Amino acid sequence: MAINMIQTVADMHCHTIASTHAYSTVKEMITAAARKGLYAIALTEHGRAMPGAPGTFYFENLKRNIPSMYEGVRVITGIEANIIDYEGNIDASDELLDRLEWVIASIHSYTINGESTVESCTNTWLKIAENPRIDVIGHCGTAGYEFDYDKVIKVFAEKGKLVEINSGSFRFRPKSIPNCIKIAQLCKKHGARVIINSDAHFEDAVGVHDSAIKMLEEINFPKELIVNADIDTFKKLLIEKNISLD
Repeated sequence: MAINMIQTVADMHCHTIASTHAYSTVKEMITAAARKGLYAIALTEHGRAMPGAPGTFYFENLKRNIPSMYEGVRVITGIEANIIDYEGNIDASDELLDRLEWVIASIHSYTINGESTVESCTNTWLKIAENPRIDVIGHCGTAGYEFDYDKVIKVFAEKGKLVEINSGSFRFRPKSIPNCIKIAQLCKKHGARVIINSDAHFEDAVGVHDSAIKMLEEINFPKELIVNADIDTFKKLLIEKNISLD
């Protein structure tokens, strides 16, 4: 099957108005996922180091207040934890992460302290790869934070980390696109699994991946390495992560 015919079944990186630089409510995001026929959506607000991010109490109460199924969509509770230094530390405690179902770790210029070099970024991602609570490597193609891609992607594959193909990078971070292509090529080389996410900050962006999918098609990326490209593969991933299917 040509990769541009893939219909992703889940969008596992989405932000709501709880992250105050996003602009749709939880209900609006879930409704958008339902309208587009998605099986699942993950609510992944930024960790506390990001300006305007919700506090710990918000994340602690997600599972108490948000139904696991809503409008026919599996709603997964998560976080986009910010990497805060070049030793791979993040802005969320182990105790908090254990209360959530899904954890993305990302570098943002607003939240990381220290000098960005290829060496420091390589060290950061290698440390992140050792953290068993982190499921997804968030938009690691970001320009200005280049690392030894071949060395690190190989380790991501070995450690079972999902490398995010972030559709938002193609919309809003054009300088990152060459890095994203290189990372995808190395995921293909090393057999690292990827997940295509929107990083949506508004409901219309949920499940929209045209540019990311086009890039994967152009490099003949194998469908079997895309964990949200079909429902069976995605459900197997949830079982692997001890996440309930409903």
